Amino acid sequence: MYPNRYPPAVRRLLAFFTVILALAVPASAEWKEKVLYSFQGGSNDGSVPVGAVVFDKAGNLYGATSDGGMVYQLAPPTKPGGAWAETVLYVFQGNSQGDGASPEGGLVIDSAGNLYGTTAYGGTGNCVLLGSSVGCGTVYELSPPKQKGGPWTESVLYSFPTPKQGYFPHGDLVFDGAGNLYGATMFGGGFGTTCNPYYKYCGAVFELSPPKTKGGKWTEKVLYGFKGISNGKQIGDGANPNGGLVLDGTGAVYGTTFIGGYNCPHNSGQGCGTAFKLAPPTMKSGACTETVLHRFELGEANPSAGMTFDGGGYLYGTTVGMVFKLASPTTKSGRWKETILSTFNNDEAYGPGGALVFDTAGNLYGTTQYAKTSSGTVFRLKPPSRDGGIWTFAILYGFTGSPDGAFPGAKLIFDKHGNLYSTTAAGGTSSGYGTVFEVWP
Repeated sequence: MYPNRYPPAVRRLLAFFTVILALAVPASAEWKEKVLYSFQGGSNDGSVPVGAVVFDKAGNLYGATSDGGMVYQLAPPTKPGGAWAETVLYVFQGNSQGDGASPEGGLVIDSAGNLYGTTAYGGTGNCVLLGSSVGCGTVYELSPPKQKGGPWTESVLYSFPTPKQGYFPHGDLVFDGAGNLYGATMFGGGFGTTCNPYYKYCGAVFELSPPKTKGGKWTEKVLYGFKGISNGKQIGDGANPNGGLVLDGTGAVYGTTFIGGYNCPHNSGQGCGTAFKLAPPTMKSGACTETVLHRFELGEANPSAGMTFDGGGYLYGTTVGMVFKLASPTTKSGRWKETILSTFNNDEAYGPGGALVFDTAGNLYGTTQYAKTSSGTVFRLKPPSRDGGIWTFAILYGFTGSPDGAFPGAKLIFDKHGNLYSTTAAGGTSSGYGTVFEVWP
């Protein structure tokens, strides 16, 4: 696989918690959990599942793995107590074939059952890493077979040609009502020089528009290139957007950046991260306008996933150490108000990796990748019964490591019964290659 896939700061954080978790012990659970599938790795299966999984109308689950570079389907059991059946739908061929390599985001699905996702590397672009041509990444589509049992068809919708258009697509895509896709690249975008010694520029948000005629090409537009913090400055723009973008009814795009913003003490000039808004241009050929909604500071630093809207226009998200809420400005200052809803306890849970999800009662659910007493958690936050009250935090399940899952780092999804599904990057029954799991009350 390609070296140095993650920025050094992220790799140091992962290494630190890996050492801690070597001493982890099983945690008690309020909800039940079941591993639906353990990845086997090797030449016949992938490993390290990434990003969100999605359901189709028949109840099948779909996702992607970073290592082994493939897209899979999990079919539910045909009888009670049976096993979910995995089918490898597609294995990426890499940049030597002009194809994608190393997915770093989950999947989205359209009404026809087509799947869409991104690969961090591959394609026909001219990006070079440590002297090797690796490609700049791709956006792809997988179309179901016309006849049951036939092969799925992969199409590269867009291959990032140079770092200026984007490099290292990361996180999940999102559709708007017109069928356009929105996503983020951790690097590239044409701006910023201080974000990483190996990758060029500080990241971008892009829009991919479908062709006007059948068989035509999808068109990419860089909506915004992040600039990061200039050398010697205390405050600057965001850098390294996380993907998992959300849209409002006006076409504005919201998300977070892992670094940039405010240069926290002892942060090596990279910044503690931001929450941002991209307002659509007022003229067709104009540019999006970026607003930094919040610059995170030491003690609340480094949002590692996107944000989620509630029904009232508030945004909810996480940083490495807490859950936050952002309220739109009510005065001419234009500043969004941040409220910390819960702070993670290192012993119980730490390091969320996926965006939060709401249930119909207004409860928030998410995952953390680490804990001293488990190998990651599924958690819930219950809203207060009155305005200004305290949100109630509860760990619903603590992963115990192989043969159970470990290090859940993706967004959860609900089925029609209210059960939750997602993936773990490690654990399982075969050398810790990762799992797909279900949890329920």
